[in-house]
Amino acid sequence: MGALVTRGIRNFNLENRAEREISKMKPTPAPRHPSTKSLLGEQIRGHPEIKEKITRKDDKLLSLLKDVYVDSKDPVSSVRVKAAETRQEPKEFRLPKGHHFDMNINNIPKGKISVVEALTLLNNNKLYPETWTAEKIAQEYHLERKDVNSLLKYFITFEVKVFPPKDKKAIRSK
Repeated sequence: MGALVTRGIRNFNLENRAEREISKMKPTPAPRHPSTKSLLGEQIRGHPEIKEKITRKDDKLLSLLKDVYVDSKDPVSSVRVKAAETRQEPKEFRLPKGHHFDMNINNIPKGKISVVEALTLLNNNKLYPETWTAEKIAQEYHLERKDVNSLLKYFITFEVKVFPPKDKKAIRSK
């Protein structure tokens, strides 16, 4: 019901308003700052030929403009060709390592790891740094060695540290 009223108000006197907009000769120029008005007036008074050049129509340019012909074609066909050309090669995938808590991950692109795998490899490196070196991790998970080095350098797994109580009255854990 409300849409009917709004549509009626929006379309009221539509033809007259459209005709009024179309019949306007050209848009009114933006208002100029008072200081520029005086400067422009000064320049026109000093050089009257500028005013004449602004208002004069050049017949040669108008005739050249009439000869211009613009022919446009729909660019959609070229976009379709480009989309077909830029088709990517199928990536190599690998199966996820270890148990992933019943996550529905069928395959992982080579050069990438899942969050669970990242936590697993960080924990393995922390617990057994002699066996789980950067080279072995890179080989096992099909990663680049520089990425593995950055991962081991800048990311650490969650670690709980228990500080011993300072006084004897504190309750000791069993």
